[in-house]
Amino acid sequence: MKKNSTFWLFFAVLVVAALAAPLAIASTFWIDFLTLTLFLAVLGQGWNILGGYGGQFSFGHAVFFGTGAYLQVILQAKLGFNPWAAIPFAILGGIVIGAFTGFLSFRYGLRGSYFALITLAFAEAFRVLATSADAITDGGQGIYITLNQDPTKALATLQFGAGNGYYYCAVIITVISLLIAFWIENSRFGAQLVAIREDEDAAEAIGVNAFKVKMQAICLSGAITAFGGVFYAQKFLFMDPNIAYGPVKSVEMLVMPIIGGMGTIFGPLVGSFFLHTLGEVSKHAAHELVGDRPGLDLIVYGIALVLILALLPNGLVGLIRRLFRREVSRA
Repeated sequence: MKKNSTFWLFFAVLVVAALAAPLAIASTFWIDFLTLTLFLAVLGQGWNILGGYGGQFSFGHAVFFGTGAYLQVILQAKLGFNPWAAIPFAILGGIVIGAFTGFLSFRYGLRGSYFALITLAFAEAFRVLATSADAITDGGQGIYITLNQDPTKALATLQFGAGNGYYYCAVIITVISLLIAFWIENSRFGAQLVAIREDEDAAEAIGVNAFKVKMQAICLSGAITAFGGVFYAQKFLFMDPNIAYGPVKSVEMLVMPIIGGMGTIFGPLVGSFFLHTLGEVSKHAAHELVGDRPGLDLIVYGIALVLILALLPNGLVGLIRRLFRREVSRA
């Protein structure tokens, strides 16, 4: 009960701070920074459900992101769907691909590195397919959503221009992802998922249907990640095979929860904020110290990541918990 009370306290503070942020921040740069940080935290949460809570490491989670994004773009640009009407189909696409990937993987007992590699293979296969299907995806040149230039239709078209609309959309989907993670931590399904992560054979021995639970987890993970793809499509109004299914998004999704803390509610959010702040600080620091040296900030960024992974196996959330408990014990 005390743990839940702590969650709701932090959750309430976070929501209030997020909603009030645009009132205190006038800079468009920092609003965009927060928007993309929250967006990647959602993608990280999608990965965290399967990889953090379930222990099923995916190296190709972009397959869900890209499917959701492409369905959102194609339904609007090719078939004339309203963006609101396209969203359920995009999320359903993530669920279907999750079920397909999970069935082929879990039915035949693929675990660990084998599961990681098959997800990577799926993402690459979909990238090649998207590049080849010119009639549907416009191939390598990508596909665009028509820009809405009527401010009165911003909400109807889910295009908010230079305002704070995208930021508040990012806040909403972040809140949804946090509530889903909270439900997982406090549900029978979540307990079964963690049991599978710790020892799948032992979990099955006490009656857990590992195949069913993992299928549910990958479908839920696919739905959240596809929802993130919808947001990306509406914000940038463009999608191509490399953005949709390339390895960059897959790496970002798994790094956020690993740095922040796998199998925790706030881990992906903490990891996203830390990594994006570190990226901006290292970029500006490198520019100030040695001038324009492309790639130097990435070296600093990489060193910091290696140190965190080596020194904080439980991520930043684990460190925060240790410090909090130490202060409580002293008091």
